[in-house]
Amino acid sequence: MVKQMDSLLQNTPELDGAIAGISIRDADTGNILYEHMGDVRLHPASNMKLLTSAAALSVLGERYTFQSEVLKTGDIQDHTLYGDLILRGKGDPTLLPADFDQFAKSIKSRGIHVMKGDIIGDDHWYDHIRLSPDMIWSDEHWYYGAQISALTVSPNEDYDAGSVIVEVMPGKVGEKPMVTISPGTDYVQVKNTAVTRESAVEKDLVIHRVHGGNTLIVEGAIPAGTPVIKEWIAVWEPTRYALNLFEQSLQKQGVTWKGDIRTGQTPKDGEVLFTHESIPLSEMLNPLMKLSNNTIAEILVKEMGSIVHGEGSWEKGIDVIEKKLHGLGLNPDNLIMRDGSGISHADLIPPNELTRLLYKLQRKKWFDTYLTALPVAGVENRMVGGTLRNRMSGLDVRAKTGTIFGVSTLSGYVRTDSGRKLIFSIMLNNLLDEEDGPEIEDKLIEIIASQC
Repeated sequence: MVKQMDSLLQNTPELDGAIAGISIRDADTGNILYEHMGDVRLHPASNMKLLTSAAALSVLGERYTFQSEVLKTGDIQDHTLYGDLILRGKGDPTLLPADFDQFAKSIKSRGIHVMKGDIIGDDHWYDHIRLSPDMIWSDEHWYYGAQISALTVSPNEDYDAGSVIVEVMPGKVGEKPMVTISPGTDYVQVKNTAVTRESAVEKDLVIHRVHGGNTLIVEGAIPAGTPVIKEWIAVWEPTRYALNLFEQSLQKQGVTWKGDIRTGQTPKDGEVLFTHESIPLSEMLNPLMKLSNNTIAEILVKEMGSIVHGEGSWEKGIDVIEKKLHGLGLNPDNLIMRDGSGISHADLIPPNELTRLLYKLQRKKWFDTYLTALPVAGVENRMVGGTLRNRMSGLDVRAKTGTIFGVSTLSGYVRTDSGRKLIFSIMLNNLLDEEDGPEIEDKLIEIIASQC
């Protein structure tokens, strides 16, 4: 194995000028079987989610749920609430528009048809820093760079909280394409200057959001006959987005109000009308790991900070994670952790530390949940195969992928042809094209699986 691994690393042109950090351990003993720059700190990309998930399971537990509350002030008389209605978020990244519909039905069933006060959105469970420390401007309008709020909503069950789905369908040749937003909301506006062309075009269709606002720009051209093009775009200020959808749900139920719709803190005399619970953390880890959901990862960081330190911030959350990782056998002084998702180009961890973590986790009572959440190579079902569904078919691999500019990583577990279970971490940094990474990683895993 050693000769083949070394030969591949030395004779792969895409690795010229790049850094390849590799660590392979025996899953039973923890002994290192092969390493190449195993103690060199490298950018993990989404392999950072391996750390975040382990800490969350340790700190919060498999059955942990996020709560959202609807509260009121004042009294209800003759179907009129003489006070405010408050929607208080506590970080749930799995809230859907349908949940707001259910909230509105429950409000009406409690005899509230008219409100004399305000509708208030309370997101104070976390701080108001929306973007992780090193988020680059070109990422912040995409779903994977969505702003983090304690009151947010997802467009579908991938749970990309704080984003909308934009669909563009070609129109007649020479005319604008049709653009739809899901969920339907007037919180975002569309400026459509695109045109439908008869055939392939030089200027492709471009969809983006204007920085600092919620105007979506659709420009360029789309060929007639093209299938629907979808993009997931993050909104600016997800708290207001959630409030907008809540407002729509109330309107559908015929519930009216006289006051304003605003953000603010829940008054001390607020009375809880009902509480909504999210799916448990054990289920939430599936989209987090298999679909590499950045928003869930960052919310978990802030949640751990809120629960342990009473402050839902990246600083306090990362402090919790680092202390927990120390208890799991890692040396926090040997890594840099700036976020929970790995989107930061400042995150650093050596491959040997990652494999040490994966070795230690096998003894945890929640390890089966952790392992099940990892993408499974070659399984087409996206909620099983995840980001590995089109890779390494025929190999027994469960691993987390990672990709940011110039970086491709893969860390997890592999069962070799002889039945031996190994732990591996492959971290490729300084690539000219990160899209070259997966093929190299797959070849390395094939060598590992066939030689051990």
